[in-house]
Amino acid sequence: MPITEPFEEHTDRYEDWFEAYDHAYQSELRALERLVPDAPDGVEIGVGTGRFAAPLGIRTGIDPAPEMLQRAAERGIAVARGVAEALPIADGAFGTALLVTTVCFVDDLDRTLEEARRVLRPDGRLVVGYIDRESPLGERYQERKDENPFYRDATFHSTAELVDALEAAGFDDFEFTQTVFRMPEELTEPDRVDDGYGEGSFVGISARR
Repeated sequence: MPITEPFEEHTDRYEDWFEAYDHAYQSELRALERLVPDAPDGVEIGVGTGRFAAPLGIRTGIDPAPEMLQRAAERGIAVARGVAEALPIADGAFGTALLVTTVCFVDDLDRTLEEARRVLRPDGRLVVGYIDRESPLGERYQERKDENPFYRDATFHSTAELVDALEAAGFDDFEFTQTVFRMPEELTEPDRVDDGYGEGSFVGISARR
């Protein structure tokens, strides 16, 4: 079963993170903006409360948690309940699919990526944003999993693991961005965004169907 319980019970705490760590959040948005096309015909898989979909111009969102979907709908997202491994979406329906931190919470990563590929049109792009397991922030989250209801049951991935999984699912033509080079509480302004990966804790990947 997908990890929904903490997102249902602690929705306000989830939202509060974005307010408390706005500079980190803005950094992550900027990293993804480089990868998401302008005016995308897109869907966010694991849309949560719409914190990424809305500012990135993604107008459709799928999530298994009703409370999160309600918040996303309030941000103007057309929402539907569903899981990443069995999307309630027709084949080839979208030009862009977005996954932000969702890869940490799915039951089956390979099936999730296969489903994302299925709902994309030929030459569509999948954009994945996540905390790299091998980064300083990724290591902190793993060490303190018991302190965080959202990450308690999460599975963190390295960039190398995700690239391998994406290639196995049939994606290619990768682009990478990275940001959050310091801990979120240390940021006094949005952090820089660089190409590549291996230094920033937040990584974005764009891959072609």
